[in-house]
Amino acid sequence: MALIDTTQFLADLHALRQIGAFRTGVHRPTFSPQDMESRHWLMDRMADIGLEPSIDGIGNVLGRHPGSGPKLLSGSHIESQNEAGWLDGALGVVAALALARAGLPVDVVACADEEGHFGGFIGSRSLTGLLEEAEIDRLRNRTTGQPLREALHAAGLAGKPRPPLEAGRYKGFFEMHIEQGTQLESTGRRSGVVTGIVAIWQYRITITGSQDHAGGTTMAERRDAGLAAVRLLTAIDAEFPRLCAERTTWTCGQIRFEPGAPSIIPGRAEILFQFRDIAPAVLQRLDVGLRRLVQDSNRRERCVAVLEPLSLSTPVACDDAMQDCLARAAEQHAPGLWLRMASGAGHDSQYIARLMPVAMLFTPSIGGVSHHWSEDTSEADLELGVRILGDAAAAFYSG
Repeated sequence: MALIDTTQFLADLHALRQIGAFRTGVHRPTFSPQDMESRHWLMDRMADIGLEPSIDGIGNVLGRHPGSGPKLLSGSHIESQNEAGWLDGALGVVAALALARAGLPVDVVACADEEGHFGGFIGSRSLTGLLEEAEIDRLRNRTTGQPLREALHAAGLAGKPRPPLEAGRYKGFFEMHIEQGTQLESTGRRSGVVTGIVAIWQYRITITGSQDHAGGTTMAERRDAGLAAVRLLTAIDAEFPRLCAERTTWTCGQIRFEPGAPSIIPGRAEILFQFRDIAPAVLQRLDVGLRRLVQDSNRRERCVAVLEPLSLSTPVACDDAMQDCLARAAEQHAPGLWLRMASGAGHDSQYIARLMPVAMLFTPSIGGVSHHWSEDTSEADLELGVRILGDAAAAFYSG
């Protein structure tokens, strides 16, 4: 068993939420002054408990345990979505600090930009050797358009090395996270042992019509890319329930018309669309269905739709032995009040899994709210979660 100082754990969480505070949440976009302040705060806390802190050239913060022998790795991320919640990511990093403070042989990591302000998972992808310099050259901030290279320079990170995680050092990676959904709360459970992390398949759909005058062009003459986009999305939403599994989700996260004026017929529409599932067969079925629906749109409409895959990730299964350690600890601390569940969100664990076994523990999200400043979890559930995590990490390490 691990003796976790839950009082200090909560104190650290509340101290971190003051950096970039926004209403009851935080605003710490990647490489902003608030984000960098939080990274240096974290390095100070690492040093306080005897870890050896460093920050690399993409912003990853790593606190290395100074002792000999194999280690565990634990953590998450500490930047936030814009005007978002105080626990998303930060919980896993502060929980990892609590494990190290309790004397467990743990390295603590805060991966940069899990939230994707500049690119998907660039921190954990750098740590696993998947981020190339050419991609860093291309990436820009999705909100401001600032080049990533410029942001790294302003943050004082330009020229720093980006070493991968040390091969052979770690037995496994534990990540504690809020659920970001209602499954735990709605079933009266207080903890979730994650079985796997969904894949996210992201696409761009570009529809080309003819820009024209909204008053002078008759309805029969129009090639309206905007209406073609809306009809395609309606067709997708009608067809996908026939193709999906129980926990499949799909989302149109962005739709943009050009030129985007009220008195001009859109000549171009761009849709960002994604779906998520944990089963490769379901993902393939949805992909085939989406391609068919785009073909149907091209037969039906006077506009041309082009489907472009942007990112087709792979589902990740959590390690069985690590899951079992979490399950036993959950049953000890909260008998009957936990369950095994898949993660519907992406996490740094899915990339770190390329190098070592991984496991995740979920705590309930009040009302299922996340990526919003009202995101919250009860302190009792936070304390329960870190106790479960500590005992599971100790059992897995010694097993």
